[in-house]
Amino acid sequence: MKENIKKDRRSTRSALLSELKQEGPETADVLAKKFDLTPMAVRQHLYALEEEGDVEHVSVRQPVGRPRKVWGLTEKANSHFTDNHAVLAVELIDTVRRTFGEEGLNRLIEQRSSDQKQLYAVEIGSRSDLAGKLEILAGIRSREGYMAAVCAADQPNEYLFVENHCPVCEAAKACTNLCASELEVFQTVLGANVEVERQDHILLGARRCVYLCRIK
Repeated sequence: MKENIKKDRRSTRSALLSELKQEGPETADVLAKKFDLTPMAVRQHLYALEEEGDVEHVSVRQPVGRPRKVWGLTEKANSHFTDNHAVLAVELIDTVRRTFGEEGLNRLIEQRSSDQKQLYAVEIGSRSDLAGKLEILAGIRSREGYMAAVCAADQPNEYLFVENHCPVCEAAKACTNLCASELEVFQTVLGANVEVERQDHILLGARRCVYLCRIK
């Protein structure tokens, strides 16, 4: 019985998210009429979705009475809907390869790497210590979806740079040079006095990518 109630709640909340996605922001009263529910029941679902970060509301003033709460989706709610970025990325790689050949694809990757080096270097700035550089790099990569972190290794002046997720995994499978170029990007932005060695690799079946970074 409890399991059925949970399923009903999930189903109703999914329906609410779909409605807001298709129709845009709406009030609880309007949603209640569309779903044949009481406004109170809809509000309870909306408050639960708000706690999960999927919806938010704004108060809209009216000529008479209290302001109305108008509910809409947050950016986080996009995770509930189909995302074909991975498919698109693989298709684009295949199209570039067929149109411009392997050399053309490699030139594209080289340009991407060059852009990354410039952007990362600006944020790292004049930071000279390896630990500080890695912390900044981890912040950048986490913003890009890699869930990066830094931890100390076994020896002094050695650190493990860890990426727990690969948001470009499908594209990297289609073009392994993407991963090779990232290793070079890390080496360049961390400096000539730093050695970077990849120890674990998601594409080879590891749970995460791990790089050993040490002062030469």
